[in-house]
Amino acid sequence: MKVLLLYDYPASPGGLATQGSLLYKGLLEMGVNVHAVHYESDLEKEWYYRWFKPDVAVGIGYWGHTPHLILHPQKFDIQPVPWLVADGYIANYQDVLNKLPLILVTSNWVKEMYVRDGIKADNIEVLPVGCNTDTFKSYPKNDPEVLAVRDSLGIKPDQLMILTVGGDAASKGAREVMQALARIDDQAPDWMYVCKTWPQPRTSQQNQEDMQLAKELGIDKKVIYATSITSRDFMPYLLGACDIYAGPSRLEGFGMPQVEAGACEKPVIGINAMGMLDTLVDGETAFLASIAQHIVVNEVTIGDECGLSEKRKVIFDEPRTIDYRASVEDIAKYLIQLMKDPALRQKMGKAGRNRVVTNFDYRLVAKRFMELIDQKIR
Repeated sequence: MKVLLLYDYPASPGGLATQGSLLYKGLLEMGVNVHAVHYESDLEKEWYYRWFKPDVAVGIGYWGHTPHLILHPQKFDIQPVPWLVADGYIANYQDVLNKLPLILVTSNWVKEMYVRDGIKADNIEVLPVGCNTDTFKSYPKNDPEVLAVRDSLGIKPDQLMILTVGGDAASKGAREVMQALARIDDQAPDWMYVCKTWPQPRTSQQNQEDMQLAKELGIDKKVIYATSITSRDFMPYLLGACDIYAGPSRLEGFGMPQVEAGACEKPVIGINAMGMLDTLVDGETAFLASIAQHIVVNEVTIGDECGLSEKRKVIFDEPRTIDYRASVEDIAKYLIQLMKDPALRQKMGKAGRNRVVTNFDYRLVAKRFMELIDQKIR
């Protein structure tokens, strides 16, 4: 079996690129004949089609990437197998997707979104994102690389560090976490809240709005926004430096930071919805806050991002949920429990590590991928 992987290659630190690179690593270690190429590099893809002659072209992205991940390989009689995340309403390409023998998605919730929007369930299989449990692991508190992270952030040895990671922090639930921290500040041990975001214009504006909220809540001196570019090499130590990972995301098709935090033996606060229903176990590896609010829309405007030459409005028969808000009350309750109970943090962290190792290690994901290819394609 010859496999060509189409993703953001060479890999950037982002989620989709990491998803692709870990599958690539796992397949190589299994001895699979595999190559990787950037999903938008038409010339290089065609080069591989002509000399490598792959049996499948596996594309990592979302439905809007259909021209790159599916239509392009099909032009050269190469079987595409997309591995997709959800990104709002699936506004186009239902006919293309429904003709495929296999679509991989990152969670059962993502599958539900595709089925909701007209994709047949019988050709969709769930394949979770892999985690490198060799690097994402528990590090001693006195590990020099972990200590260096805390020193760089200005976190004192006796302070609890709460962490949220994302392209922006608000989409990962940081604003709800801030509101929860403000509620419990007078009851909690000394703490600092770190939001690690990615530098980009949209994020910069959101960061300013988030810090304004922190100021209004009276906790701005305890909130740190780390906005510099970082590599994947740094992330295990950043997670290793925290005491609690807070990620009650507003929209999450898998939840890679939550899984990586679990691999690092950190207790997680999530939301009782979406991809986290697959990855986290409430009360065992994480506390899942209830849903306080569904953000719904009655219509969307779609255009060139959907492969359409002109914009048009789609009005739904029923309102569609586009994202969620976690209960601030629940987050506050779970934070104070974890902040006051080191033994509980340790217990949940060890359970989280065990779950990741036995379910989401990148080698297991690669093996499951090949099993699905054998079942559905060969």
